[in-house]
Amino acid sequence: MPYAGDLSPEEAYGLLRDDPEAVLVDVRTWAEWYYVGLPDLSGLGKDVVGVEWMTYPDLVPNPDFLTDLEEVEVAPDVPVVFLGRVGSRSVAAAEAATAAGYVKAYSVSDGFEGPLDVESHRGGRAGWKAAGLPWLQS
Repeated sequence: MPYAGDLSPEEAYGLLRDDPEAVLVDVRTWAEWYYVGLPDLSGLGKDVVGVEWMTYPDLVPNPDFLTDLEEVEVAPDVPVVFLGRVGSRSVAAAEAATAAGYVKAYSVSDGFEGPLDVESHRGGRAGWKAAGLPWLQS
């Protein structure tokens, strides 16, 4: 695996809870943050860092992703947990971060909403929300 590994949503939350340096980076678009919701780490005394992997509305790769990570002061030597919608963007972000020198880059498997269910809905079977982890919606 070209990054530190995949974590279940529960494992990711445990790492964020137990390691004061660990950071959660939500790589979804700003529209997803606003309309779908965000993880809530206030109970851990932390904020979620938002850095788009793909930019909205065109959904093209963010050419400034690594620069944006630096600008929000995500250090390359701390555990960084990347979260996408279903887990694919977070894998790509973890791979890019690792290639850039981030030594503890993880991806949250199933992301924030998880895969589609039989009725073509997200959020009910897997992912951060389905695991019952704290989240907020605007």
